This record gives sequence, structure tokens and C-alpha cells, in this order.
Amino acid sequence: MDSKIKTLNEKLAQSYLGGGEKRIEKQHANKKLTARERVLYLLDEGSFEEIGALVTHRTKDFGMDKQQYYGDGVVTGYGTVSGRLVYVFAQDFTVFGGSLSETHAEKICKVMDLAVKVGAPIIGLNDSGGARIQEGVRSLGGYADIFYRNVQASGVIPQLSAIMGPCAGGAVYSPAMTDFTLMVQDTSYMFVTGPNVVKTVTNENVTSEELGGASAHATKSGVAHITATNDVECLEDIKKLLSYLPQNNQEKTKDIPYELADEMREELSQIIPDNANKPYDMHAVISGIIDTDSFYEIHKNHAENIIVGFARLGGKSIGIVANQPMFLAGVLDVNSAKKAARFVRFCDAFNIPLLVLEDVPGFLPGTDQEWNGIIVHGAKLLYAFSEATVPRVTVITRKAYGGAYDVMNSKHIGADMNYAWPSAEIAVMGAKGAAEIIFKKDINAADDKEAKWKEKEAEYADLFANPYSAAQRGFIDEVILPETTRRKLIKAFSMLEDKQVEKPKRKHGNIPL
Repeated sequence: MDSKIKTLNEKLAQSYLGGGEKRIEKQHANKKLTARERVLYLLDEGSFEEIGALVTHRTKDFGMDKQQYYGDGVVTGYGTVSGRLVYVFAQDFTVFGGSLSETHAEKICKVMDLAVKVGAPIIGLNDSGGARIQEGVRSLGGYADIFYRNVQASGVIPQLSAIMGPCAGGAVYSPAMTDFTLMVQDTSYMFVTGPNVVKTVTNENVTSEELGGASAHATKSGVAHITATNDVECLEDIKKLLSYLPQNNQEKTKDIPYELADEMREELSQIIPDNANKPYDMHAVISGIIDTDSFYEIHKNHAENIIVGFARLGGKSIGIVANQPMFLAGVLDVNSAKKAARFVRFCDAFNIPLLVLEDVPGFLPGTDQEWNGIIVHGAKLLYAFSEATVPRVTVITRKAYGGAYDVMNSKHIGADMNYAWPSAEIAVMGAKGAAEIIFKKDINAADDKEAKWKEKEAEYADLFANPYSAAQRGFIDEVILPETTRRKLIKAFSMLEDKQVEKPKRKHGNIPL
């Protein structure tokens, strides 16, 4: 028996070493943790239970039968994060560059299947050179097996992907179908075709970092939801993100103990400028409403004219969608509509109530927007809100103009409670433009056209650039003082906690993709 135990221990020791000491040293030299180090850092101490540590590949071609590594380039298993069960896989770049083989894929699929059966989040730590070319179509089939499971798990359990090295070719589509993608600056990149292929096909000279690095995907494409400066920060971000999410779509996020007090926030009354065209930072409004330091922004550097993220209100997890007047005056455009729609659909899938903070002058005009499909992309956000059955509350802080008023969680598309500050302007368009259209003849006939225009602008503003016409018709439930907003919202979300909606019988809707 001793010899058999010795054999087992030797095999496990080999598995724990991955590709060996030299390759581990190289991984560290590249400022990257190993797959096993990442898993052990992510999970609570002593909680990791590995699955498939002794798996090896089955390939005999190209001399592969002489290159066997236990674990086959991926560490898989389960454990806990802050006491909560999660499943995890971490690709090991020290073994065949983390390339995906048939058995490598089988290991990932096994933990994904377990995660869905049990109802717990799945976390993928990606660091791979792509498909193992020695296996041909078998490795491609392995990718497809993973993709299929990503789709089946979507909206059932949270799926988080961290890109902590290369992720290229077909490998990028699994993270793209998960709920959140995190990237590490300078050491991770994602692209369908690499710089060499781009050079051959388009004659563009571009580096891996420029083409698909963390910065490119965080700012330009929006593929990366969160970026970190190193592996440790990325793993901490995963832990923080998980704290706002439930285990699965049948549960709600656990509340944090919180004792209600007066909840008045006087600072909120000082944020909106007297000049309606002067910008202000919506982050200040968010900070004045939520529990102290609880906001966790998603997609921070992409489509900055809209803000999305998680926060806590009275100890409860909520999702926030807010126009940002500091960028493009907070207008809705192609990128901001897509960004917000995706976030709304995630929150709705996982029972996270939605708070909308609205200051929107409309949709961004121009040929660029129209030719890039602002109609269909704006409709995505409209669809997402209309479909959402979680508690939904809107606060209009200032402008709510035109069709954008409807889209931003208005009463007409199913919002539960809609509040407005006294500074709110709810109208078809701004007073200046409206006056020009409505009073065109009067203005043109006047001796002093500019003075007449300003006179008619003030007349229109008095009538419509306020929240009271909407309140009279019941489109606004209450006009509230800014300092009372937090207290109102805590009460509103508490009242809506047991909200239930009977959905139409259908296979699924046809969101304008």
C-alpha cells in the first residue's frame, strides 16, 4: 500500500508542477501567476477541491505521445469565495501554451455542467494560445462543446471570464458569451485574427496590444467590462463583482446588514447647476444616493456618456443605469445604448433591481449614428427595459427630452416608480429648439428676432420645461426634493421587493440584435 500511495503522491506532484519549474519561472518573469496560483488566490484558503488532476491528452500524432502532462493544461474544480460555492477553471500556459485539446475541453465542460446542476457561478481564467493544432478538428469540437454550454448556462448562473494572457481565434467566443469579461493590462489580449494575419490581409501594422489589449477592449470595442493592472488585482475584482451577484437566477443577492437612519442627503440639493446647459458629474448623484463607497462601475471607460454599475442601497444590491452629462451631454448613442441594454438584461436575468438616473437631451444626431444603426441599437435599450420584470425605479434629475425620455425606463414602458426633482425638464425637445419651430412666424416677423426668440423660449420653458405637466398626468409618481431621494428609493425598493409579473407565453422574444 505504501508504494501505491507513493505513486499517487508522485503523480499529483507532477500535476501540481504543470509544465515544470523552468516554464513556471518564465510565467513569473512575464509578470503572470500560474494557473494554480490564480485559483488558490481566488478561492478561500483551503477550500479548493480539484477535479481531473491526473487527466492526460489522447493524441499520438506528431510525437505527442511522448509529451504527457497531468492535468493537460487546465486546472479545474470548485471551492468558495467569501464562503460562497463557485466552480472554476484556469488554463495553464506552462503546458503546451495552455492550448485547448479534446481532454482539456472535457475538463472545462465537466465543471460547467456541475455549476449549472448545482446552481453556482462559473469562473474561467483564460490564458491560452488557442486550439491545439496537433489534434485538428477534435480541439475545434472541444471549443464548440464549451460554447454550447455557455449558451445553456446564460441567464441561469453568473458566468465570469478573466483574460489573463492570450485569448485568440475561436477561443474569444466563450468569454464573449459570458456575463462579464475582465482583462489584465499589458499581459492579456483578445482578437479573432492576430497581427500577422491583419498585416497579410489589410497591410496594417499593429501590435497585439494595440489590436486586442485590455485598453483597446475597455475603451474602443467594449469587450472588456473591467480592467486590472495585474493578476492579483484582477482576481480581487472577481471577488468584488461576485459580492453583488446571486448564486443563480432562482435566488437574490444576499443583503448586507444595514440599520436604517434618517437617510437624508443634503449634498444632493447642491449638484444641479442653475444653468440648464452646464454639465455636472452624475457620479456625485450616485454617491449621494447609495450606501457609502458601494458603487462598482462596469464598462467604466467605454461609452462614457452613460454609467452602469452595481451598488448597495440600504444593504441591498441594485444595478444603476445613469446618463452622464459630463460626456456628450449625456446623449444616447450607438455605444451607450448597447452598453446599457446589456447591463439591464443581466440585472433582470439575476433578480437585481434597477435604478435609472436620467438626464438625457435625446439621441445623438448625425450620419455616423444613423449609418451605424442608432435606430436598432437604441431599440435594444428600449426592448431591454420593456422586457425587464425586476423592480424598476427612475429619478429624473434634469433633462428628459424626446424619445430618449421614453427609452430611459419611463412609466410608459413598465417602470414601477418614477420620481422627478424640481429641476427636471420633461418635454419633446429643449425649449430653444421648440420655440424656433412653434413660434417661427412670430420670430421672423419681429423687429428684434433674437429677443423674440428668447421671449418665446422662456414661454415654452415655463409651460413644459418642468416636471409638473408629467406629474399631472401620472407619468411622474412624485416630484421630490433631491435630499429626500435616498430615503424615497429605499422605501420604494422595499415596497417592490415581492413584485411579480406574468410574462406572455412564448419561446422567446426577438430583440433587435
